[in-house]
Amino acid sequence: MKAGFISLGCAKNLVDTEVMLGILREHDIELTPEPAEADILIVNTCCFIESAKEESITTILNMAEYKKNGCCKSLIIAGCLGQRYGQELLDELPEADAIIGTGAWNRIMEAVEQTLAGNRVVIAGESEIIYDEKMPRIITTPSYYAYVKIAEGCNNNCAFCAIPMVRGAYRSRTIEDICAEVKDLVERGVKEINLIAQDTTNYGHDLYGQPSLSRLLRELVKIEGVRWIRSLYCYPRFFTDELIETIATEEKICKYVDLPLQHAHNSVLKSMHRPDTRESVEALLTKIRARIPQVTIRSTFIVGFPGETDAQYHALRSFVAEQRFDKVGVFTYSREEGTPAGNMPNQIPEDIMQERYHDLMSLQCQISEENNKALEGQVVEVLVEGRDEEQPTIAYGRSYRAAPEVDGQIFIEGDTHSRPGDMVKVRILQGFTYDLVGEHADKD
Repeated sequence: MKAGFISLGCAKNLVDTEVMLGILREHDIELTPEPAEADILIVNTCCFIESAKEESITTILNMAEYKKNGCCKSLIIAGCLGQRYGQELLDELPEADAIIGTGAWNRIMEAVEQTLAGNRVVIAGESEIIYDEKMPRIITTPSYYAYVKIAEGCNNNCAFCAIPMVRGAYRSRTIEDICAEVKDLVERGVKEINLIAQDTTNYGHDLYGQPSLSRLLRELVKIEGVRWIRSLYCYPRFFTDELIETIATEEKICKYVDLPLQHAHNSVLKSMHRPDTRESVEALLTKIRARIPQVTIRSTFIVGFPGETDAQYHALRSFVAEQRFDKVGVFTYSREEGTPAGNMPNQIPEDIMQERYHDLMSLQCQISEENNKALEGQVVEVLVEGRDEEQPTIAYGRSYRAAPEVDGQIFIEGDTHSRPGDMVKVRILQGFTYDLVGEHADKD
């Protein structure tokens, strides 16, 4: 039997996919990147916002065509969409044979066996499990970097977000278990470890009685062979002074802070059920920058949250202008059923949300370009990721300032020998909005 897998959504979903792939391989199911060859097709779905749900449904329907024109005998919907809608989704999509939710990925073989026997099933689970280092896992990212999920679920209950309904309460893996997995990944050749969770700064609160990301990081840096450790999705609430000090002093930890702030007007933050204020966030950013002078800061913001006035939007805009973040993602508010914000009055019209989105992105593009131009002349270490197909003397990669998949790249001119996974010193020649151009620092 052959299985094909399509993984949608975030890196946290990708880790679930990789573990399910490992389980399938352990049961002697061959994996194929060609959907037309697959007896079993599995779509690991996302339902974070409306566009993600639409992409998931479209992908499922596209894969369903292989039941007519390919080898597919079983089409399985996995992940967030299945967890959230369960039997309702199976009823509305007769093309699908099974639903397996986020709390039941470890039962993927049960879904395969049931569907191949001709049964249509829903296996949603209770969102209480989390993988550990003993689980089989097939890494689908390039060999030199990997994601490590340090916790599952979320306790924040932001008004706009359905993730706690889908992923359950926050639950951390032990430090020992995470370290064991990272050691195994490094032995396989991984150089960059990207720690992920719905809220990484809350890591360990449930196990150790206090936020323990700093404690985890101090253990991970001891692992021989690790070059870069990056923490993503760091909420400001538990971004402690101890964590700032750990990032500042440990060489292997990327001086990169991913801080999803969502807004900067106190009334909107309160409506969002966020515990932060503009003042508390400004104080945190000041501390981070003072202790880590070379830090890169990424954030995300939502425009068009219910009730957001022009004045409140412009307060957000002025905050972004003042803080001059290195990287920013902007989202228009997505109305999700079952969330507190979904029932709020004064929903913002789509055209106003789009206007605010484009205005804020335009501002940030200008800031990003100016920040990148300021890097010209600096020498940075770059993790090489590939080579330009049309110009083979140009390689590309990332410095510590860029996370995989979401940030820009550095193009290295006159590079004829670097291979993916190499780490080289590059002098920045030009900075643009998203990307940079450089050359080898040892060039005459």
